[in-house]
Amino acid sequence: MTYTLTLFPHLGIFGSNKDVATDLRLKEILPHLAKHEEVILDFAGVEAGTQSLVHALIAEPLQLYGKDTLKLLRFKSASPIMKTLISLVIDYTLLAKT
Repeated sequence: MTYTLTLFPHLGIFGSNKDVATDLRLKEILPHLAKHEEVILDFAGVEAGTQSLVHALIAEPLQLYGKDTLKLLRFKSASPIMKTLISLVIDYTLLAKT
């Protein structure tokens, strides 16, 4: 099963509220990953954001499941800025895990 989380309604054009991101991680992302369901984070409309927001969304799943997280966690319609932030968080989280 695939679950798509559309982020724009929660984050707006500039994602900076890490409390909202934490809530999404705890209530939406982690429960689906725990059931081995694919989770698509749809960034359409979110033009930019903060590294702390991306960290709040995806660092814990990466810490829990390591590289295997990336088999189930997908990123859709991310702007170049958001792609850079996503890559940065993935890289340093996985590096810290080793």
